[in-house]
Parts: sequence; structure tokens; C-alpha cells
Amino acid sequence: MNEALEGVRERLAPVNRHFRTALSLDGHAAANLQVARTAWQVAVFDINEQLTAPAEVSDGFDLAVSVLELHAVNDLPGALVQIRRALKPDGLFIGAVLGGATLHELRDSLAAGEAATTGGISPRVAPMADVRDLGSLLQRAVFAMPVADLERTTVRYRDFFGLVRDLRVMGETSALTGRLGRLRRDTLAATIAHYQEHHADLDGRLRATFDIVYLTGWAPHESQPKPLRPGSAKMRLADALGVKEQKL
Repeated sequence: MNEALEGVRERLAPVNRHFRTALSLDGHAAANLQVARTAWQVAVFDINEQLTAPAEVSDGFDLAVSVLELHAVNDLPGALVQIRRALKPDGLFIGAVLGGATLHELRDSLAAGEAATTGGISPRVAPMADVRDLGSLLQRAVFAMPVADLERTTVRYRDFFGLVRDLRVMGETSALTGRLGRLRRDTLAATIAHYQEHHADLDGRLRATFDIVYLTGWAPHESQPKPLRPGSAKMRLADALGVKEQKL
């Protein structure tokens, strides 16, 4: 959480803008981000995944921030559309989402352990969106100047149960409705053995990957820069670079 908050701060720092009203989409931003002279409101997605934003801000928010919550939303494209609609024109959205190869070691080991002991596998770790797909979702939600970038952290654990304890403290245990019940003892043992064999360093510590994807986009406004039409350039790229153009 602290790492994701720091990543959001770094992306907010170069923005030369006063945010009068800001929407915290999970409470973390309002509690931990100090943005000068900004009035924060908190909104959440209800059981029907509808964004419940305060009614008193009728013209929209200048800023919306989500920290490690959107990866648990079933309808992420719809959620992004709702966030964009909650912003006033030229309002900024910044989100930190778990994605990419997050917990791929755990996913692989659970699948191997279950296949070895039961003859099949069931969903145990929630699917994670790729950074390129998340960038495309920003475009689909009609955000202007969308950017998606990824920062990877590899955490090393003394044993398998240290990882499990951390996931429970983070509230990131599996929320998949299609998963089976608790792991059988022989399945758990096979999972741990596979993890130690395939995802451990030379000193025996187990690796766990966490990819945080940072999403940035603006609510459209006529004042924003727009790309030129294809073919409208007045200078050849080779001339601008001072090189000789060669046919492929």
C-alpha cells in the first residue's frame, strides 16, 4: 500500500494544477495523500458496482484517485467509465492497480499442486490484467492522453506461510466465487514443494512478484492537445533526424 501511494504521489507531483475537489475511490487517498488546499470526498463501488459519489459536487471533481482497489472490480471497463463521468472536463484520474505478473509464482504452484493430487485445477488466484490491456481500457473509457506504466516489486519470503499471512493482512486472499473450498493437505504440501523447487532463490527464500500498474487519464476538454491527422506532417522524419532514408 505504501509503495502504491508513493507511486501516486510521484505522478501527481509534476502536475501544475490546483485540485479544488478530489474523489478518493477507496478512502486510502483521502487518508494518506496530502494535496495542498484540496477538499477530499470518499466514494466506493456498491454491491452492484455503481459508484456512489457525493451528490453535493454536481459539476464533477478535479481529481479522482484509486489505490489498489480496482483490480477486484468485476466490470473494470464500466468502473472506468463511471470514474471519467465523475470528473469535470479536464479533470485527472490516477489509479494504482495490481496487474501484470502479480503472484504468478503462487498461481503456478497452486495449479501444479492441485493437478498432481486431484487430477485437475480450479481458479485460486484472480486473473491480472496486462499493462497494455489496461491502457486500452483507459482509451475505451474515453480518457484523454491515457498512460499506463508498470513498476515491479519482488518480495522474498522465508517460507510459504509468510506470503499467506501478508496476503491476509492486505485483504488480498482470493475472492473468486468459482474456487473450491480449502486446499487438501496433500494439495497444500505439493503446492509448497513446487514453489520451493521452481520459485526459490539459492538461499531458499521464496519469490513473490507484485506488479503495480499506474493508470493516468484526463476527462476530455477542448483545450487539451490533440494528435495531428495522419499524413499532415510537413517534414520527413529522415530529414528531421538528419539521416538517409532507406527502403526496407
